[in-house]
Amino acid sequence: MTENPGGSEHVPSRDRTRFPGISSRAYEHPADRSALVALRKLSGFDTVFKALSGLLPERSLRLLFLSDSVRVSDQQFAHLNDMLRDACYILDLEKVPPMYVNQDPQPNAMCIGLDEPIIVVSTGLVELLDEEEMRAVIGHEVGHALSGHAVYRTILLFLTNLALKIAWIPLGNVAVMAIVTALREWFRKSELSADRAGLLVGQDLRASMRGLMKLAGGNHLHEMNVDAFLKQAEEYESGGDLRDSVLKILNVLPRSHPFTTVRAAELKKWASGRDYQRIMDGHYPRRSEDKDTSVSDSFRESAAHYAESVRTSKDPLMGLVRDIAGGAGDLGGKLRDTVFRTGRPNGGGSNGTNGPDDEGSAGR
Repeated sequence: MTENPGGSEHVPSRDRTRFPGISSRAYEHPADRSALVALRKLSGFDTVFKALSGLLPERSLRLLFLSDSVRVSDQQFAHLNDMLRDACYILDLEKVPPMYVNQDPQPNAMCIGLDEPIIVVSTGLVELLDEEEMRAVIGHEVGHALSGHAVYRTILLFLTNLALKIAWIPLGNVAVMAIVTALREWFRKSELSADRAGLLVGQDLRASMRGLMKLAGGNHLHEMNVDAFLKQAEEYESGGDLRDSVLKILNVLPRSHPFTTVRAAELKKWASGRDYQRIMDGHYPRRSEDKDTSVSDSFRESAAHYAESVRTSKDPLMGLVRDIAGGAGDLGGKLRDTVFRTGRPNGGGSNGTNGPDDEGSAGR
């Protein structure tokens, strides 16, 4: 239970469902959850990574934010402080992480730290979002804290900087970048988990959708439409041919976050499913049960999720994977049709280009 400095119980600004003792497993994406369960089961894992804290720039980052950002409190950005307390109260996070507002016109937020998580939001994000949209963002970052994502995010930042410093050493750089690529893939899934946590805190799907839409198109809400935005995600998944599928993979590899249309579609899908409603009804795994979680069960759930994703995907490459798995008779012809979309209108080519590397954007 979260308390304010005066000692009285702090409750959300409007009536929202609270989730006492909720485990982060309740909202984590299957790929994120299986990785976290496995890491938590490793003997001495926490000790090893805390030992790394002397090598990582965490202490320097904390001092930097303390000295050159505004710490959220009852005296500074009080409305954000209320949202932070609300989020911790709803997700039953006992210790409220410190939160800072950093002067940066780029809309951004992040949760980092090895010993204790800290949350940082940019002025660009504060100015872009309304109250309910911002509440979902803060819930997103508190979800990162509850899941323990801050530890791995800090390591990813460190390894990315390290890769830049040793880029002149061919084999050393390749080894570090292999780890960075794997961490990015995991972190993209962890962002989907945190989006779900943000929805559990805000309990307003339209606000979560608006926030993601604003991250993509800026503060022109009157010019945008959530349903049309979600149609973009469907077009992105199913459009083009096999060459476009490959370009999608290349575009996303350097990113620490999934594309915003994809995040919106994934969140809407989860919100309309059975798992979200069960949580809202009070049926969810508890933290007290985390120690009994089976690693093999978590990996089976993750494998089943990916198998289902392949089965239901409209992406041309996933369609080819299904055909190969099903033993397609004319595989050569099928491959030709998939690559060039023969017999389909406007199927002759692709104008896909690599998108920008968003590694500079470490947060939401």
